[in-house]
Formats: sequence, structure tokens, C-alpha cells
Amino acid sequence: MAIKPPHTFFSMKLPTRLFHCGIATVILSAGLLTSCGPKKASDPLASTGRTQRTENLLENLRHQADTAGYMYGHQDDTAYGIGWVGDSCRSDVQSVCNDFPAVIGFDLGHIELGDSCNLDGVPFDHMRQLIIAQYDRGGVITLSWHLDNPLSGGTSWINDSLRTQESRTVAEVLKDGEAHDRLVAYIDSAAAFICSLQTPYGVQVPVIFRPWHEHTGSWFWWGKDFCTPQQYIALWKLTAERFKACGVTNALFAYSPDRTESPEAYMERYPGDDMVDIFGLDCYCYGNNEPATIENYVENVKRQLTYVCRLAKEHGKVAAFTETGYEGLPYEKWWTEALAPAIADLPVAYVLTWRNAHDKVGHFYAPYPGHTSVDDFTAFYNLPRTLFVHDVNGLYLQSSK
Repeated sequence: MAIKPPHTFFSMKLPTRLFHCGIATVILSAGLLTSCGPKKASDPLASTGRTQRTENLLENLRHQADTAGYMYGHQDDTAYGIGWVGDSCRSDVQSVCNDFPAVIGFDLGHIELGDSCNLDGVPFDHMRQLIIAQYDRGGVITLSWHLDNPLSGGTSWINDSLRTQESRTVAEVLKDGEAHDRLVAYIDSAAAFICSLQTPYGVQVPVIFRPWHEHTGSWFWWGKDFCTPQQYIALWKLTAERFKACGVTNALFAYSPDRTESPEAYMERYPGDDMVDIFGLDCYCYGNNEPATIENYVENVKRQLTYVCRLAKEHGKVAAFTETGYEGLPYEKWWTEALAPAIADLPVAYVLTWRNAHDKVGHFYAPYPGHTSVDDFTAFYNLPRTLFVHDVNGLYLQSSK
């Protein structure tokens, strides 16, 4: 079993089991309980119009990246895993190292359709519960959004048979008409879900919202081959404006291009400092299980994250490795010989690996009990700069640094 010395960045610690099962709110809000039930907690707004807890999270992410290390994250970690779906208080990562990821990601795809489950089969009502549970542990939540095409009715991914129509989606949704109205309704549905993320005490759960991701590629209908930089920025602006109109006060916005060759390419479609809080990067490890694959990954990630961190600092933003992984983990020492060296001492707030699909053989990005990379992941867990839930309690409190 993994044994990790406690970090000292945030010293407020509560019993492990309580945080694991997401009921720390009972402890944190003990003074709020009465015989008549929970009393509404204070959830003040900051001068920015966002909740103070959301602003605290942003500032603490910045401070943590500069001083303590990077948080490990996993997509859909508590929703399902290898050989299980929807089990209470379960996680493949926790089963391996007896600690939950400090960051858990979920996807809002199909919220725009009014469906009860997202595109990966996670019920939105259950997702809401899992998000609140992660907040109760003291961890962070990030939300991606693979939304359907509002013009063609297809998925986020470009369909070759509909390519001619889908390649003009962004241009069409920015003009008055049915496609525009449909997209506005889509955005409003995502905003409504984020507004609904409240604890029993009335506290809105802060989240990192990562829309229109990997736009430097051309597999999504908002990708670089299907809209101009100006159109992409207008799409982002529309999203930010609708969130504000819908009263969203608990979301940080993350800008996350896929691989780029230069700082200029990274910033080509940047929406602006007033609409972005986090500079991200999505970059996966591809190739056969051979030394060149690992070497190329480390080199490419380090090169790109170096200028992402520099740009983030120049713009007063937080840097993060917003999506990565090596599908199937064919190299058992990927954690300590690829991911950790790629990030090294760079000031990134977190790294998120993709999901462990329960219904797609070989589609997993984190270890599970019995997998060959368990020992190496345990070594990764015990590195001084890796942060899991046990290490980060207090992210939503005002920093006293």
C-alpha cells in the first residue's frame, strides 16, 4: 500500500475516510447543523462577480503551482472504472494508492440535448452528486464539453459524410437563425447545470470549465480548419456572455489547445485575458511501446509546457496540463519515466489523465488493481511534487500566504 508523507501547503487535515466518501461537509459545517436541518452557509461574491470560493481556488492554484507541486487528476474517476459502474465511493486510483485524485474531470456532452446521461453514460444527477463529493473532499472539479453539432445534428467530431455542412457550423451559429438559437440554448443548458452545483448548505461548488478544447486540431467542428481565429474568439465570447447572463458565478474558464509548434500558434485564437483564467495544454503519448515513443513524449510536452507556463505568467494566469495519457498504459513505467519527467519542475497546477472506460476494452489511462503499472504509479504517487486529495485540503479558503 502506498505510504506518502503529508504535504504542508494546506495544513488543515480531516479524517481520511470522511474525505474519501465525500461527507466532509458534515464536519466543515458542523456549526451549521440544527434540529431543523442544515442552515444556509455564507457564499459571498467577490468584486469579480464570481463567488469568493471560486476566486480563492484560482489564487490557491497559482500559489500551489509555484510552491508545492502539481495535482494529479483523472477523468470520470468516481463514476466508473475497470469492471465496475456507479459503485459508491469507488475509484480505480483510490483502489491502487488509497487516495483519490486531487482533480476529477467530467464531461457535459448531451446536457445540451436534455438527456438524462452524458455521452459516456454517466447520469447527470449522479454526476452532480460526484462533483459535490469531490468538493467535500477538498478536491478540484474540471468540466469538458463534447457537445453535439447544432447545425448538422451530428456529434462533436467531424463526420466525413457531413463534412461540407459541418465545416461551416461556427460561421452559421454566429449569425442570427435557427443554428444560433440552438447553440444559445445549448450553452444555457450547460450554464444551468453548473449553477445547480450546490451543497446542501447553499454553497455553489467552484469548477474549471474547459469549453471548445483542442481547437488547434481539426477533429471537432470548432477546430482550426473549420473557423477563422476571429470566429473562434467570437464563439468563446458568446459562451462567456451567456454564462454571465445565466448567472454563473462559480466557473473558471480554461483555454486548452492541442499540440502546437510555437507560442504564436498557441496564442493565435486566444479569447483574451478577460475571458480566460487557466492556460492549458492537451497532449497525449502516441506510438508503440518503445524508447523513442517515451522520449518524444517527454521532449514534446516539456517544450510546449515551458512556453505555456511562460505565457500564463505573462498574462497573470494559471498553467495546467489539462489532458494527457497513454492509452492502455503499455509501458509500465510511464508514470515515473514519462509523465513526471515531462512536467519536471514546471509550475503547472494540475495534470489530468483521461478516463478508464468500463465498456471499451483497452481504453484506459490510469492503473487499476492488478495492472502492471501499479507499482510505478505508487512511486509516482510518492514523489514530492505530486499532489492527491490528502495533500490539498483548503483550496477554497482564502490564502494566508
